[in-house]
Amino acid sequence: MKVVYPVCCGVDVHKTFLVATLITSQGITPHYSKKRFSTFNNSILQFKQWLIDNNCFDVCMESTGKYWVPVYNLLEDTIRITVANPKWVKVVKGNKDDKKDSKWIGDLFRLGLVPGSYIPSKPIRILREYTRYRYKLVSCKSSEKNRFQNAFTVCNVALDAVVSDMFGKSASSITDYLVSSDSFDPVHCSSLLHKSLKKKADTVIESIEGYQMTKEQKERIVMIRSHLDFVQQSIAKLDEKLDKMVAPYESAISLLCTIPGVDRASAITIISEIGTDMSQFANSKRLCCWAGLTPGNNESAGKKKSVRITRAGVYLKPALVQVAHAAVKSDKAPYYKIKYERLCKRRDKKRAIIAIARMILTAIYNMFVTGEMWNPSDLYKIDMPQEMLEKQKEKAIKQAVKLLVSNGVIKATDISVA
Repeated sequence: MKVVYPVCCGVDVHKTFLVATLITSQGITPHYSKKRFSTFNNSILQFKQWLIDNNCFDVCMESTGKYWVPVYNLLEDTIRITVANPKWVKVVKGNKDDKKDSKWIGDLFRLGLVPGSYIPSKPIRILREYTRYRYKLVSCKSSEKNRFQNAFTVCNVALDAVVSDMFGKSASSITDYLVSSDSFDPVHCSSLLHKSLKKKADTVIESIEGYQMTKEQKERIVMIRSHLDFVQQSIAKLDEKLDKMVAPYESAISLLCTIPGVDRASAITIISEIGTDMSQFANSKRLCCWAGLTPGNNESAGKKKSVRITRAGVYLKPALVQVAHAAVKSDKAPYYKIKYERLCKRRDKKRAIIAIARMILTAIYNMFVTGEMWNPSDLYKIDMPQEMLEKQKEKAIKQAVKLLVSNGVIKATDISVA
C-alpha cells in the first residue's frame, strides 16, 4: 500500500493519560517512537512540542468518550488532527494493550485507511453544547410531566382521562386544590373549571371523588411540580442565551426556515450539528450517511441482509425526523406531504418519514452550498397539477397516434392533413 503520511502519530487517549506512537517512514521499514503523556494541560502542551520538534503535523486519535476533546483543543491551531470512529481503528481482540493500540492507529492512518470524523469549528462546537443541553432539559421536562401525572393516578385521581392537558388552566387549578386542601368540595371544584370543560363538570367530579392521597404523596407532588417549574425556567434562560449566540447565523437560520416544517428552534439545532460550511462533506450523500439517514449496504453471497439505517446522528436525526413529521402535515406547502403519501404506498410510514428527513437534509446541503432559498426542481409538479395534467394528456394522445400509425390503422399523411 502507498504511504500517505510519511511522518505521523497515532494516539490512544484515556482519562488520565495518552500513549503516542510517532511513525517515521525511512524507506520500506517505518521507525516507531513511543511516549506516554498525562492529559493535564501542561503535559498535552509538552506532547504538542514533541510533535513539532519531530516535524510531525498529522495526528490520528480515537474518539474515546469526551477524553479526546481537551487534546484536540490544545492541538488544533497547529496540528492537523484526524478523529477516528472506534469501529475504523478496532484492534483484534486477545492481542492488545495501550502501546499496541496507538501503534495500530498510527499504522492504519499512515496508509490512509482511517476516514476522519466531522469536527466543526469551535464556535459551532460551543453552540452544539448548548443545543444538546437544551435537548436534555426538554427530555427531563417530559419525564417530570409524566411523573406528575402518574403521581395522581396512583392516588385514584383519573383526571387525565377527562381533560386533554393536565397542565391546562382548569386542570392546574384542580390539582393545586387537591394538593393544598384536606377535604374535597365538589361545588368548589366545579367552580374552578373554565370554558368548554364546564360542560364536563359531572365527569370531572366523578373522576376525582373517592381519591386517596396521603400527606407524603402530596409533598412528593409539590416536589415534582417545583422541579418542573425550575426546568421550564432553565429552558427559557437557555433560549435567551441561544438567541444571542446565533446572531452571526441569522441569515442561515432565515434560509432554513423557508423549508416546510422547519422553525427557528429546529434551524438552530441543525446549524449546531452540521454548521454552515459544507466543504467538510464531499456531497449530500456523505452528509446523509454521517447523519444516519442512509440505508446500510450488507450483501454477501448474492444475498442482501439488513439494510437498516445506522445509529449515527443521535441529536441531528431526531431533529430532522421531527421536521419531517411537521412537513408532511403542512397544507400550505404540500410538497413533502404528497411525496410522503406516495412513499407510504410502497413503504411503511416509518421508512417514508426517514426518506422525507433525508430529502430535507439533502435540500439543506444544497441550500448552504448555493445560498439559494428552498425551491426544489420538481416543485412545479406539485404547485401546478393542472398544467401537468394537460401535458400528460398531450403525451398520451401522441403515444396513441404513434401506436395507430405503427399498426396501420391510420396513415401518417392523414395526421398531417388533420
